[in-house]
Amino acid sequence: MVSAGDFRNGITIEYEKNIYQIIEFQHVKPGKGAAFVRTKLKNIISGGVVEKTFRPTEKFEEARIDRNDMQYLYSDGDLFYFMDVNTYDQIALSQDQIGNALKFVKENEMVKVCSHKGDVFSVEPPLFVELEITDTEPGFKGDTATGASKPATVETGAQVMVPLFVNQGEKIKIDTRTGEYLSRV
Repeated sequence: MVSAGDFRNGITIEYEKNIYQIIEFQHVKPGKGAAFVRTKLKNIISGGVVEKTFRPTEKFEEARIDRNDMQYLYSDGDLFYFMDVNTYDQIALSQDQIGNALKFVKENEMVKVCSHKGDVFSVEPPLFVELEITDTEPGFKGDTATGASKPATVETGAQVMVPLFVNQGEKIKIDTRTGEYLSRV
């Protein structure tokens, strides 16, 4: 159990039959009246963010989130298959559980599968990936205009905006959180 007075960023709690992660919190002591804790909570299953206030003495059950390293094997229709590299157990997850998490992930790469009490609710790709560009307009010598970019398709099929000097067949580094081009490899 964790009380509202002990809230910290990143703690996950069970509240109103949902699991929330604390994004922000603020202890408020007004001139008149009792102190309270103002929080921003993110529902880890739906992704929605809500603002709530609590008395510092309110207690909540702390939710334990398991993050297991698993290898992304392949997709078959709407199902995506993952394997635990330690036990060789395989699980299949639906498109709803995955969302856009595998946009930049190739087969046989490692991801983190997040679950609560055995129920998988999301997949976290690696923070940075290196992918080859399969289709883009050719770059020309002298294309160094500051900030100019062009669309490119990477080997997973995702679209990324890249600088004008990057060509087809080159490997690039991408930030999976934002989908932004970082550098050539």
